[in-house]
Amino acid sequence: MINGNTELIAHIGFPTHAFKAPMIYNPWFEQAGVNAIVVPMGCQVQDYPDFLRAIFKLANIRGALITMPHKVATVGLLDEVLPTAAIAGACNAVRRLPDGRLQGDMFDGEGFVRGVLRKGLVLKGARALVVGSGGVGRAIAASLAAAGVGAISVFDVHAASATGLGERLRQHYPALQVSTGNNDPAGFDLVVNATPMGMNAGDAMPMDVSRIAASTFVGEVVMKTEMTAFLAAAQARGCRIQVGSDMLFEQIPVYLEFFGFPSTTPDALRAVAQISY
Repeated sequence: MINGNTELIAHIGFPTHAFKAPMIYNPWFEQAGVNAIVVPMGCQVQDYPDFLRAIFKLANIRGALITMPHKVATVGLLDEVLPTAAIAGACNAVRRLPDGRLQGDMFDGEGFVRGVLRKGLVLKGARALVVGSGGVGRAIAASLAAAGVGAISVFDVHAASATGLGERLRQHYPALQVSTGNNDPAGFDLVVNATPMGMNAGDAMPMDVSRIAASTFVGEVVMKTEMTAFLAAAQARGCRIQVGSDMLFEQIPVYLEFFGFPSTTPDALRAVAQISY
């Protein structure tokens, strides 16, 4: 039963946004006996700064999940920005610290990293290529750096975006070998497509797939289509792959841990989720 003691997680996005998180979190909370609920809250861009502060005045709020278009703006509204969010320039999780300050982090990349680690890829010292330095690409690059990769190359058709990401990675991880401006996948242990390219048959690919070695692990962030044309081409070359939806289900346990709830597994979440990906 929902009452004043029920822990609240606000899921804040644009009013027309499709709020899917409650259909994953809430069935798991009920099954696990956790007195908490995720509540979707639509907010206009101009109202968001005041709304974010106001929502954290509630006595029973545990945290907030932030979705588009508010992820970037959130960084400038926090009292403390953790390194991954600082590198990504975006934040998708906010919590209130005991002293009342708001602290934020970004977990899109952590979900991706946990997924590839679960599938057996060793990231310590690995060489990674991330194509696409938008919000998700930045988050993945930051989490890969935190996971201990030895070298990372980031590419974007907007060169300035990749260059800026490279500079932030060097600032936070001085020992990391960082390069930008090249999307050739040859010689990498991990290749990530963080763009919409290569989704469907006939689409332009984000890189030259023929240059991907069979030993390379290939990951995707697109969730609309589980087996994208890009992943199918990589799999045909013998590569191990990770589909985009794995990133989502892997990051939810990270959110739970960040907010101080009991953790779980992606399989347990998939078993009770009321939505399919």
